[in-house]
Amino acid sequence: MRAIVLSGPGPVENLELKELPLPDQRDGWVRIRVEAFGLNRSEYHTRLGFAEGVDFPRVLGIEAAGTVDWAPESSGLVPGQKVVTMMGGMGRIYDGGYAEYTSVPQEQVIPFESELPWDVLGSVPEMLQTAYGSLSVGLDLQPLQTLLIRGGTSSIGMAAAALAKQIGATVLATTRRADRLDTLRERGVDHPLLDDGDVAKRVHAIFPDGVDAALELVGTPSLPDTLAATRVHGTVCMTGMLSDQWTVENFYPIGYIPSGVRLTGYGGEASDLPREVLQRTLDDIASGTLQWPVSRVYDGLEQVRQAHADMEANAAAGKLVVRVRPAG
Repeated sequence: MRAIVLSGPGPVENLELKELPLPDQRDGWVRIRVEAFGLNRSEYHTRLGFAEGVDFPRVLGIEAAGTVDWAPESSGLVPGQKVVTMMGGMGRIYDGGYAEYTSVPQEQVIPFESELPWDVLGSVPEMLQTAYGSLSVGLDLQPLQTLLIRGGTSSIGMAAAALAKQIGATVLATTRRADRLDTLRERGVDHPLLDDGDVAKRVHAIFPDGVDAALELVGTPSLPDTLAATRVHGTVCMTGMLSDQWTVENFYPIGYIPSGVRLTGYGGEASDLPREVLQRTLDDIASGTLQWPVSRVYDGLEQVRQAHADMEANAAAGKLVVRVRPAG
């Protein structure tokens, strides 16, 4: 089989298309014929050497969509069945989804039924798991509440905005580029905000007490301003690290977190995405009742280097997807 192998931390040139043996049939593991996969900031971090515990060479990819090629009888899965998978060590502890076939533990495989094209299906697993988990577990977002999304034109930001609108929330979302404010409006964001570093001031001009909930996707540099934009007894969920800065130095909670504002975090696994939520989301995308933010689709594994370069340059608003087997 063909796969994209990262030889070691470094530039996109370290991503090499190679021939590898087909993954073995293993008890407790499912071999998936990969049709498409989404790109994630996590894989960019791994390529740069930020991830811990990664042995090289390694096939990257923390998610994949495809069909069951082989599964143990105990899994309840059958060959040809459509499935998605994500996380659980993919692309770090063991080889991931940047390949024609991948093998993953059976507990992180989620079956579904859908006639959506593979480039759409490939965009869903990690984006939905993270956005849904952040809104439900991280924020407990409720109808009629106000939600600020910091990093609104990222794939997770756009997905979270779409899900939040379904819940019935009023959504504010930020972008650092003025030319992407219309993109946010087109995606149903009620209040697109240009991020000049002082978003809290803009938020309080709209909602004087601050927002009920905030989803932080940029990272620790903007977190204090996001906390300042949130009302007393409101909640901020730290989920993303688009800035590539993960930690707060000399963290003093009483001085850092405004009085009465709650700070949580979210980082989930496949087990945190209920099968019925996946199926409902796919059905909503198919019916047109949910806008799903697929930005660019790349045909073939040969395009992975370009896709990574585009991700690194923040050249797209929304999800980047690689279709392993080009259409036609």
